[in-house]
Amino acid sequence: MRRPSSALAGFLESFFRHRLLAQRNASPATVASYRDAIRLLVLYAADRARCQPCDLTVADLDRQVILDFLDYLERQRHNGPKTRNARLTAIRSFFRHVAASDPGALGVAQRVLTIPSKRTTTAMPRHLAAGDLDAVLAAPDGQTSLGRRDRAFLLFLARTGARVSEAVGVDAVDLRLERPFQVLLHGKGRKERVVPLAGDLAQALRAICRERGLGAGEHRPVFVGVRGERLTRFGAAHVVRRAVAHGALRTPALARARVSPHVFRHTLAMQLLRARVDLVTIQAWLGHAQVATTHRYAEADVEMMREVLTRAGITTSRAPRYKPKDAVLRLLEGYSNM
Repeated sequence: MRRPSSALAGFLESFFRHRLLAQRNASPATVASYRDAIRLLVLYAADRARCQPCDLTVADLDRQVILDFLDYLERQRHNGPKTRNARLTAIRSFFRHVAASDPGALGVAQRVLTIPSKRTTTAMPRHLAAGDLDAVLAAPDGQTSLGRRDRAFLLFLARTGARVSEAVGVDAVDLRLERPFQVLLHGKGRKERVVPLAGDLAQALRAICRERGLGAGEHRPVFVGVRGERLTRFGAAHVVRRAVAHGALRTPALARARVSPHVFRHTLAMQLLRARVDLVTIQAWLGHAQVATTHRYAEADVEMMREVLTRAGITTSRAPRYKPKDAVLRLLEGYSNM
């Protein structure tokens, strides 16, 4: 017989309603990410304990259960280390709230909080070459309404460097399509930034706004799906895949490229870097919290490294190998090859 249920439901409600929303003013994206992680954990723990989720107690979510759940994410759901760590971050945040709310659960919470994150490999950011980018941008059919929307959306990603969530979240009120052209982007953690719009992008945005009857001050989405609803992240990925597939007919190299909406962001960063824009400006443009994140692009730019080699006069020819003249030195050198 199951013991009486603890206030797990109460902890969850107070965590989301009071801790995340009222105290931290967390963004909807953060709340959704934490909700998904904890929902998966609750379902896993309930299945493991052979009970209903409402019957779970805080003690049922002990350290071993959390560790097994993280293994389940990687082995059964095929989550990578980064996703695994993101889920763990949400769980840790919940248990810090539990520890602060109920001294009786402090022991369980502290054991969970000692679970370490898994080390991850930081991959070099992928970006498109100039010819490949042009082929993707030219792929949509400008004679159709869908094609005009696709081209405007792809231009938006390529010219602003916006995250996909920022791009699909743009409303007509966020656009300034009179000089100076600019857009207000709503970034991570409720941070906002203003980004300039290139002339071709401003023209494309003006055309689709006019086509859809969007007024300058309206709180209506700029990029919508076929049913008129706001374009989703999945819809955005589909737009990119379709354009890449069409672009590959002209540029075969695109068929081998892995192109996501985020690759356009990396591509703009590399373009700005090669144009000798300083890292602090690129950081502000992309909305990075730390300049160290922006510095990854400098590390990934092999072409700039080659230019440095050329300017420095460094050649690839090898210097002649040192050969000792003294008999004793030759004897000692011989032992280095043994």
